[in-house]
Amino acid sequence: MTINLRTLAERSRILQAARRFFLQRDYVEVETPVRIAYPALETHIDAEHSGSMYLRTSPELHMKRLLAGGLERIFQIGPCFRRGERGDRHSPEFTMLEWYRAGADYLDMLAETKALLNSVVSETKGSLRTIYQGVEIEFGPAWDCFKVSECFLWNAAWDPVARFDEGRFFEDLVTKVEPAFALSRPTVLMDFPAQLASFARLKLDDPRVAERWELYVGGMELANAFSELTDAGEYRRRFAAAASERAAAGREVYAPDEAFLQEIGGKFPPAGGVALGVDRLVMLLCNEPSIEKVRPFVE
Repeated sequence: MTINLRTLAERSRILQAARRFFLQRDYVEVETPVRIAYPALETHIDAEHSGSMYLRTSPELHMKRLLAGGLERIFQIGPCFRRGERGDRHSPEFTMLEWYRAGADYLDMLAETKALLNSVVSETKGSLRTIYQGVEIEFGPAWDCFKVSECFLWNAAWDPVARFDEGRFFEDLVTKVEPAFALSRPTVLMDFPAQLASFARLKLDDPRVAERWELYVGGMELANAFSELTDAGEYRRRFAAAASERAAAGREVYAPDEAFLQEIGGKFPPAGGVALGVDRLVMLLCNEPSIEKVRPFVE
């Protein structure tokens, strides 16, 4: 075991603070299956096999079925698995905090994420500041918030919303855009090209843009959020598009989750959702440089 026992105790305090935040806001804590038959069809995320089934890459589809079933505020903290992910900020097994709120959109979820992190940081650090790898990070209300179009125009001299190029997008994101973010405060990158919507709703007044944001803190991507797609037919179309892209890239293609598609049909309310990497949050608040330092028994 490589984890410091003080870090393990601090991890517990961070999890308790997060749970208190949601329970005080009338969220219901839920548990959904870890071993599943149908991983969500996303182009670049590969699921680990578990016999004839898979280990979940996210609890997303099952949690959305609970929203369609009538729950309005739900959260879950639990393990997720992704094949081929290993590094200082990645592990094939990791802990995800995911939550959904009916009647909300991605801007509502951004406000709630600010409140969550301010609450957790304040409770565990005694202030709204933390030191990560020699940089003091200030939380509080003053987060940087940039649209993808403007960020790429400033730092890479092109607009991926106006003319999308996937390969160029990810290369410039990593080499030009992300390095320009201030390390001393959280940064939100929002309004992604529709081609990167995943399961986010497109803007009614500009369908080239997805209502999606990503949060960066201390140079790490910490959370991803959507105004959730609610239309079963559009989910089916996006599943099919991802399946085609996976097949073309020689990756395993998963069958669509028909139970999910059937259960959300006409029943999924407008909602916002956020997925936040717990291990990375612990890294930030414990000033640890790698994910193996905040998880016991990393294999």
